[in-house]
Amino acid sequence: MKNNNDNNIDFATVLGCAVHDMKNSLCLLLQSIENLTQSISTENQLTKDHLASAHYEASRLNTGLVQLLSLYRAGLNSLPLNIDQHYIEDVIDELLATNESYLQHKNMILKVEQSEELAWYLDLDLICILLNDMLINAMRYSNKNILLRIYAEDGYLVVKLEDDGPGYPDNMLKAVDINMQNYDIGHGRTGLGLFFARLIAEAHTNGEKQGSIQLQNGGTLGGSVFTLKLP
Repeated sequence: MKNNNDNNIDFATVLGCAVHDMKNSLCLLLQSIENLTQSISTENQLTKDHLASAHYEASRLNTGLVQLLSLYRAGLNSLPLNIDQHYIEDVIDELLATNESYLQHKNMILKVEQSEELAWYLDLDLICILLNDMLINAMRYSNKNILLRIYAEDGYLVVKLEDDGPGYPDNMLKAVDINMQNYDIGHGRTGLGLFFARLIAEAHTNGEKQGSIQLQNGGTLGGSVFTLKLP
């Protein structure tokens, strides 16, 4: 008699393959959008704006796919890390290059303040995903100005992202410690990205120290303030 288990579908494998294929397609789409943007004349600002918005949404979708796959593989409990030493300036340069097109076409001003020659042990892929998601949100809700500050303090790497938008809604400020089981998709901006950011931060440990995220309103620009701390 045939074992029914032979017919079971390994959804983790199926999901991984599907996300991999979709990510490849999205990368090609993003490259095509960038090429189109460069080929369009400077006078055609309306088309450039539409392409910038398309690039932004494709980037958000790409981040969401990576988050979904990572959370599924982690079983919503832990996250496997690939820790190595990286120069933070290189991490930030990659972040800025990824979002340069959208910043330019939306006439946003992103000011970066970072300590020179700062290196830290972290999971590069996961931290890049986290920072990109937070910057995308800042660009979406800010009016014009964004401030990114990176420095070391009390044995932690501190990454602080501020904007001049309306600030985080009350339900998002209260949802920093939300469990996935209690996640409410209707909350919109309090969504999966926030849970994923906390999961990544807390997976980074050094002795008794653990990474964390913090949400506030106010700061230098009067809007949202997102803070990441890594030991």
